[in-house]
Parts: sequence; structure tokens; C-alpha cells
Amino acid sequence: MRAQILTAAHQPLVAREIAPPRPKAGEVLIAVKACAVCRTDLHIVDGELAHPKLPLVPGHEIVGTVVEAGAGVDRFSIGDRVGVPWLGWTCGACEYCKTGRENLCDRARFTGYQIDGGYAELTVADQRYCFAIPPRFDDVAAAPLLCAGLIGHRTFRMAGEGERIGIYGFGAAAHIVAQIARYEGRKIFAFTTPGDAAAQDFARGLGAVWAGGSDQGPPEPLDAALIFAPVGALVPAALRAVKKGGTVVCGGIHMSDIPSFPYAILWEERVVRSVANLTRRDAEEFLALAPTAGITTVTKPYPLAEANRALADLRSGNLEGAAVLVP
Repeated sequence: MRAQILTAAHQPLVAREIAPPRPKAGEVLIAVKACAVCRTDLHIVDGELAHPKLPLVPGHEIVGTVVEAGAGVDRFSIGDRVGVPWLGWTCGACEYCKTGRENLCDRARFTGYQIDGGYAELTVADQRYCFAIPPRFDDVAAAPLLCAGLIGHRTFRMAGEGERIGIYGFGAAAHIVAQIARYEGRKIFAFTTPGDAAAQDFARGLGAVWAGGSDQGPPEPLDAALIFAPVGALVPAALRAVKKGGTVVCGGIHMSDIPSFPYAILWEERVVRSVANLTRRDAEEFLALAPTAGITTVTKPYPLAEANRALADLRSGNLEGAAVLVP
């Protein structure tokens, strides 16, 4: 099968013909129809997330069709359309798994990081971490739901029930979160790279009531702020933007160092918290919500052979919505 392979950090992916994977007990073999390109893929390729499996097939926003099932598979049948997210396996036995926090599992393994992912024609996945895709979405449109949607939704839920929500970094996750917020009757304030008029227009087109540079303050105090850009300096900026008792949620797996800041902007019961990975319950809840809320994903398809170009476009910010590889 054709695949795009990471052989070492800081190196371009290499196109190769490799042997197809075989499903083990409890696994399904999936013919990949689409795989979205996530900023976490960039963090792996750029060496910011250390110790990936090498060589590695990246990609963890996979949509495809089950073409073979290993022994004991009972959740899916041949021909079923499924999605595969970042969280690919958990132990089920540690304190986190036993208390409904499998996203923090001590031995968790992740798709496109420790498990070969979807930058290929075929992939295998644990049936427990595959999910039926709502028929409303075609393959390309569905792919960003598997991470940008899932992590975005979990980040949004961590922000609480406030009306005024700031979003720092208006990319793939933010463009889905903005639509959920609009569906729930909340107000979105979008913060982009200073001077990025195109991203600000994109945010307004998705319902943001205000859009400006991350060096600006919002026109009114925020109840919460979500940070999707991997820029630590945005944490103090967001703390200054939220009102007393407000919450700042860092939604990325990797972020540059957070600079020191005065205690005064954290005081008055402001909260800073992170989001780690996702749970199966997150996936079930969000994939049920997405069609009801009328979510529409903005995508830019690329042939599988142009994976490096898709990553470069994401790295440079030359995208609206999500890049999606199509084998």
C-alpha cells in the first residue's frame, strides 16, 4: 500500500510502498478514505512531541471503511464507515481508566504517534476506539471532526456555561467550536495573528461577534477564553481578557513556554487549565451533536502524495479550516 512515512523528526515525510497491516484480535482493518491534517501532526514532525514510534505513519483524524475484522470484533461489520481519533488504546486498569478519565491513562497509546495512522491507504485500529460517522457528513467533511471537533468540543465544555467566549487561534478546531457556540446562543470573540484580516473575516463569517488581533483586548470582558494556538504568551493575554472568576482553557497538546505574569491577573478566582486528549464518551457525545447543531466543516483536500505540502500550508497559516489528505 502507499503511505507517507516519518523517518526522523525535522525531516519531510517520505512516500513509500509498504506491506499492508494485518488486524489482530479486537482490531479492524480500514481502507482510508480521508485523513485530516492536525497541528499535532506538525508537533510530531517538527520534534516538539518527543519519542514517536519510528518509522511512523502519521495521522489521527481518519475516516474509512472496514474491510477486514480481527478475531472477536463485534462492534463493526465489513463495509461499515468508521472514524479513528487520537486516543487509540488505553489499559482499562489504571486509576484514571477506572474513574472515567481514560484520556489520562498511564499507558495510553495514540494514533499517528505510537500507532501507525491514516496517512496511508490502509490502517488498523482497536475497535473500541472507532466510531460510527454520522451519514450527514461525507468522508472529507467528517475527517476534521475526529480531532479538531472532538478536542475543540472538550475544550469548549471545560470553559463552563458563560455567554462570552474568546478563542485564540482561529483554525480547524476554532471554526467548529464557533458553530457549536452559535448553536447554543453564545457569543464568540475571535483573536488571530495581528493583522490577519482573512482569518478575522473567516471568524466573522462563522458567527463571531468580534474579531481582532491577539494583541488587542476584547470590547467587553470574557467569561472564558479558549487557546488553540500553541503560543504560551497568549495565556497572560487571555487572563487579562477574562473577567473575575473566568476560565482560560489551553486546548493544545503542545504549547511554547508560558512567560511569567503578575499574580494580579490570576487573582479574583480566575482559572487556567489544560485539556488532555479525549475520552470515548467525548466522541459519542460530539458525533451525536454535530449533525443536530448543523456543523459544517471547511476543508481543503490534498492528494496523499502531497502530505508535505499540506503540512507546510498548516505550518505557515495558509489555510482556512482543515487540510484533508485523500488517498
